[in-house]
Amino acid sequence: MGTIHRMTSETGEQWWFCLKHMRVEPDKGCPNKDRMGPYSSAEEAAGALQRSAERNRAWEEADRDD
Repeated sequence: MGTIHRMTSETGEQWWFCLKHMRVEPDKGCPNKDRMGPYSSAEEAAGALQRSAERNRAWEEADRDD
């Protein structure tokens, strides 16, 4: 089983992208079941959906190549 790496900023802050409200949230926000993350910055969290879509496309293309 792989290692889980927690993403924290130098100040120890963590940021999340809330799928319920479609916005970036700090640690104190919606339940984690409704969020993607944690990320080390608000900017990184803001790109969560785009990165997820890009990874999904790459995986789908890799599956077609197999």
